[in-house]
Amino acid sequence: MENSDDSFVSVIIPLYNGEAFIGQTLQSVLNQTYKNLEILVVDDGSRDRAPEIVREFAENDPRIRLLQQANAGVAAARNRGIQEARGDFIAPIDADDLWQPDTLTKLIARFQQGDLNLGVVYAWSVDIDESNQLTGGFHAARVEGNVYKTLLCHNFLGNASSTLIRKTCLDQVGGYETQLKAQKAQGCEDWDLYLRLAEQYEFAVVPEFLIGYRKLNSGMSGNFQQMARSQQLMLKAIQNKHPEIPFYLYRISHSSFYLFLAQQSDINNHPRETLAWLWQAIKIDWITPICRLGWYVLLVKSLLKHLQSRESYPNVNRIAIPQALSFLSKPQLSINPLKIWLKVFVGNILHYSLSKI
Repeated sequence: MENSDDSFVSVIIPLYNGEAFIGQTLQSVLNQTYKNLEILVVDDGSRDRAPEIVREFAENDPRIRLLQQANAGVAAARNRGIQEARGDFIAPIDADDLWQPDTLTKLIARFQQGDLNLGVVYAWSVDIDESNQLTGGFHAARVEGNVYKTLLCHNFLGNASSTLIRKTCLDQVGGYETQLKAQKAQGCEDWDLYLRLAEQYEFAVVPEFLIGYRKLNSGMSGNFQQMARSQQLMLKAIQNKHPEIPFYLYRISHSSFYLFLAQQSDINNHPRETLAWLWQAIKIDWITPICRLGWYVLLVKSLLKHLQSRESYPNVNRIAIPQALSFLSKPQLSINPLKIWLKVFVGNILHYSLSKI
């Protein structure tokens, strides 16, 4: 057991041309009810006003430190922040995401309930757009303990802004993988780190929506290709390291990730790319996709869009969310509790099944 009042937290924010949202992100960190923290903003060669905005905040709060470096990628920026960190815990947050005011308080409290083998605590997140509105997407799971095989099949944490990580555990496994950028395969750096942590340490969850994960609609099909390559390289390295893990788990991981990329292509209104990723998902593992309702929904939607050659459709995927987060200015959606329950239930079944392998 640990004394949460004595724990010092280092918040790490990688920054690259983020003038549009860095002020909101910093404010959400400064609004934390947990005050024993430092905020390290690592400017990765920005060419906009983002560093100036950080300096303005730093003038009013000495807990903020701006570190600057030539552009080297998000993984290198996060690693620079970790190297400079003085905290017992590392709290990563991207430069356009938002935290509820009690996020760190609740994550630290969950750590207090565990022992030194607990390396990562995560919370649930909702997707938000450029106006801080809920888009309908969310990440929710109750997977805890030894999560390695479950995490290999599916990144249930969802993003890089939803975790609190014990610093000594990070020191043991190393930081974020920087070589993916050199191979034009960025996108899975946080997933890769979580897997290395899960090899040695346990995970725990705060089952509450505490993070706003910003998803911006843009032409990102090229980035999706990089993300797919990033996952391929990550899984290949794991397969070489752990040949004892059944091969079908890697097929499930590939298939689930391709379905995720199909969902993102659909959000960006690219039906042809959506269909291509759906095909990749079923090509590598036909069992998993046909058991998921989302695969059929995306298939029908994308076929209709493609055949009718329309540029934009209403986002029929928008769902309800239980209650609005306090940092959302004009909540227009609520979360459907049934959908949350179903997602958590399926995740639990997967986790239980994999624990028996």
